[in-house]
Amino acid sequence: MKVRTTSAAACAVLLAVTALAGCNRDSGSGSDDKKVGIDLPRSDSDFWNSYQQYVKKGVAAGEVKALPLTNSQNDIGKLVANVQTFSDQGAKAVVMAPQDTGAIASTLQSLNKKKIPVISVDTRPDKGDVYMVVRADNRAYGENACKYLGQQLKGKGKVVEFQGDLSSINGRDRSVAFKSCMTKNFPRIKVFELATDWKGDVASAKLQSTLAANPDINGIYMQAGGVFLQPTLALLEQKKLLKPAGTKGHITIISNDGIPEEFDAIKAGKIDATISQPADLYAKYALYYAKAAVDGKKFKVGATDHDSHIIKIPNGFEDQLPAPLVTKANVNDPKLWANQLGKKN
Repeated sequence: MKVRTTSAAACAVLLAVTALAGCNRDSGSGSDDKKVGIDLPRSDSDFWNSYQQYVKKGVAAGEVKALPLTNSQNDIGKLVANVQTFSDQGAKAVVMAPQDTGAIASTLQSLNKKKIPVISVDTRPDKGDVYMVVRADNRAYGENACKYLGQQLKGKGKVVEFQGDLSSINGRDRSVAFKSCMTKNFPRIKVFELATDWKGDVASAKLQSTLAANPDINGIYMQAGGVFLQPTLALLEQKKLLKPAGTKGHITIISNDGIPEEFDAIKAGKIDATISQPADLYAKYALYYAKAAVDGKKFKVGATDHDSHIIKIPNGFEDQLPAPLVTKANVNDPKLWANQLGKKN
């Protein structure tokens, strides 16, 4: 009896240890299971820094289980390395915002072979399957900026356009749409297309040269206020060309991003308008689709329940989020994300 009892006790202990070990293994794999790799694209832009805040807030709230966040700092090589790390760590989905939309194709192909779905934020990769692109209609950005400037300038004048990196689908979409709209609707406006690679110092230097040769510039379209706003305003102020809206000699300026600094500039009369890229919604729906991808959900073309529209693209789907025009008339709208920063929910 005693031996039997001891054996039974030993077996009970062994089973308990085995069960505990098994539980620990399941718990460990469970904590790693369904984790998402999230790469932040850069930290030299107020817009992307705001996006980062929203992503971190969403992760902290438990919207997804995330691996340690990485930042590729506008370097495609770093992005590729970061994604490889996510893959090695067992990521079940990856969120990225590739700034070079052509060079990411092979990485997307590799992820697709491993059945790791990708959510691309703000930029649409040229090739390579994606589960969902979370983006606003960038052609509409360029077209709306064109229409605003054309109307404000009454169809004539000279406009400087700070083009983003043309290796990026965003830079191309905005530039092509802006040019097409100007050519069609405002042929008496001369456009100076300045390629900048999304670099504020490059934009400032090229603007200075353009102003020297064309002192009658009366309009500027900045494709990204997060990188172009401060150097542009500094140069105009230095040259005493920063005149309030409505006064003689004012250069009409419209931007893209919708960051708080642009709102301040609109209120001060330094710029006239911006198109608000929804940094909050980019983060919210990047995490939403990452979780949906991990859970195996499928989506189809059509209107969504969050005032956007999903379209089919050659390499997947794209959720086109709303991006409103912001002027002095609505710059204080509390619904705009830039007016929500720093406020407690």
